[in-house]
Amino acid sequence: MANKKATEDQFNELHNLVTSEFLARVKSGEASTQDLKAACDWLTKNDISGVAYDGNPLDKLANLIPKVDPELVQTRLYGRKDF
Repeated sequence: MANKKATEDQFNELHNLVTSEFLARVKSGEASTQDLKAACDWLTKNDISGVAYDGNPLDKLANLIPKVDPELVQTRLYGRKDF
């Protein structure tokens, strides 16, 4: 078998199939943690990002994540620093 490179059409087809598979798993509610991580990595590797604006799903997700106070973390890890 000759060392032939894949065509652009073949890459596009593979890209579409992988994306469709991730969508199907997420939409069905059957996506595992590994599936979700892989989908996030897929988006990152394809330079896809989102913007959280009032009420959109990314905003709702961001609001679920606890806010972290860096000073409180520092105090709990290393004790109070008097300046």
